[in-house]
Amino acid sequence: MPATSPSSSEASADPFPASAVAGATLAEGRPGWQPDADVLRREDPELAGVLLAEHERQSRCLQLIAAENFTSRAVLTALGSPLTNKYAEGYPGARHHGGCEVVDLAEQLAAERAVVLFGAGHANVQPHSGSSAVLAAYAALLRPGDTVLAMALPQGGHLTHGSPANFSGRWFDFVGYGVDRETGLIDHREVRRLARVHRPKAIVCGSISYPRHPDYAAFREIADDVGAHLVVDASHPIGLVAGGAAPSPVPYADVVCATTHKVLRGPRGGMILCGSESATRIDRAVFPFTQGGAQMNSVAAKAVAFAEAAGPAFAAYAHQVVANARTLAATLADEGLTITTGGTDTHMITADVAGTGLDGRAARGRCAAAGIALDVCALPHHREPPVGTTGIRLGTAAVTTQGMREPEMVRVGALIGAVLRGEVVTGVAAAELTGAFPPYPG
Repeated sequence: MPATSPSSSEASADPFPASAVAGATLAEGRPGWQPDADVLRREDPELAGVLLAEHERQSRCLQLIAAENFTSRAVLTALGSPLTNKYAEGYPGARHHGGCEVVDLAEQLAAERAVVLFGAGHANVQPHSGSSAVLAAYAALLRPGDTVLAMALPQGGHLTHGSPANFSGRWFDFVGYGVDRETGLIDHREVRRLARVHRPKAIVCGSISYPRHPDYAAFREIADDVGAHLVVDASHPIGLVAGGAAPSPVPYADVVCATTHKVLRGPRGGMILCGSESATRIDRAVFPFTQGGAQMNSVAAKAVAFAEAAGPAFAAYAHQVVANARTLAATLADEGLTITTGGTDTHMITADVAGTGLDGRAARGRCAAAGIALDVCALPHHREPPVGTTGIRLGTAAVTTQGMREPEMVRVGALIGAVLRGEVVTGVAAAELTGAFPPYPG
């Protein structure tokens, strides 16, 4: 816990016995605070229209953004709860505001569930986002000007992996590694060579567009070889890790940074996993160094998501996400797209659309017009213009949450192929498919 703490009078103010919390139950029916669209319609019809329009968009369009998913109703309830009203700077038992006895329990539940779910020594569940988690990890391990080895942005690195427009690229000296030109796989020999030449203080393993499982053991060996910290940015695969559908970075990394949305299906937010020996450094790097008060409604929603991810239904879901991605990748290849690395191990597919005569941005625009939401991504070793330097990135987490399986992925892949060839220009086909699989039935 941080050395800073509230005074004893603050810490003991407004006591709320734990026994009262343990005895509290959520009454049947709609509590007075439960989100109610009718209330919003009356109070702010203009904004209510925006929310309902987004709900309609999510329900009618194919959601293939790799970083998105549909949370459960329970997660949404926690996000819309009175915990959003509570200011809670600090950590459980050491807050800078009174009245935190109840929200302390929410954070304790979230942290304890994360520790058990991922087999970590310590979990900090306060980061507002994945970027906030990475910032705190750097703050705990590095000093401004230190050298960091990470995947280069054109090869699939994240903004926090050294972009000059981001704090990471401004405060630290980043050296980028990449993937093999022929296979599209991480070139570990090159990573080792760069590490020995530049002697980084930290090595970052993680990507926003790498569809294969990273070799965490290889990165650990390289980090040990040069005396570097190993930071794993597991924002994309962490949900698959929770469901047993991907290897865990926890046994290998000094620090694991992640988001709680994407495949994990929780609220938009971040978390940090580390060994117990690093707990104090990490906690102080989150608060008070990089953040103020935690968003307690989001922390509670993370606790809900961790509990959901610990069950057998989530494990089945995570494996289905991967099965769906593999089927979709194979179908897209049949439709003339070139799948990077030749396939996928995860929820993510990246593809070169040059075979359709388009680049990634044009392909995304056509798909958007046809009711299909997906992303553009960099192609690490692109061909010469006029083909372009961008491809597309897709993910199967959201459509799997909707209940789609391999047969639907074949239909989705064929639809995308037809859209890119200019055979489909409206969203009717996408709406017909999603109509049978609503994200929130009823």
